[in-house]
Amino acid sequence: MDLADALRRRRMVRNFTGEASPAGSLDRVLASAFRAPSAGNTAGLDLVVLTGPDTERYWATTFTPEGRDGFRWQGLFRAPELVVVVVDPAAYPERYGEPDKAATGLGAGTDRWPVPFWWVDAGMAVENILLAAVAEGLGACFFGLFGHEEAVRRELRVPAGRRLVGTVALGPPAPDEPGRSAGRGRPDHLHWTEWSSLGPDR
Repeated sequence: MDLADALRRRRMVRNFTGEASPAGSLDRVLASAFRAPSAGNTAGLDLVVLTGPDTERYWATTFTPEGRDGFRWQGLFRAPELVVVVVDPAAYPERYGEPDKAATGLGAGTDRWPVPFWWVDAGMAVENILLAAVAEGLGACFFGLFGHEEAVRRELRVPAGRRLVGTVALGPPAPDEPGRSAGRGRPDHLHWTEWSSLGPDR
């Protein structure tokens, strides 16, 4: 599958068969995250991968039994793999305090970063995972932790100071219905030359 096909086919899959992903496919999908760009090659990304019965630890931490029973996307609970995306904000000023980056002034602390690139890098890594899943014939869905970040951090023993960006559910997909946002379309927000321009010949 070429990149154009993967981009066209990529969507959030919320229903899974429950069967485990083929080991080779899962390994390639996970490896793709670490091929994403990283500011200064900081490599401040970690993935915590839950498979099989261990996924239940995640759901028990993030859902009450009542909340789970009333959840619209029951097939999401059948995802055989959950990938929790973790970043280390402190790694960025540490890296940018090294001699080749010190002139930027970004080594003084995370508050010196006008754009927190740990979030940017994590987003690019997640997109790699989503596209690699399509290429492997797997379904994938990224979703946020919302108010459960600290509880999941404790359950998974993620070190203090790391931030949990969100979770990717992975696995062989089952037929599902589009999410509520699917019908919104994708408007083209391209601006040529300046913000008010609609581009050549428009």
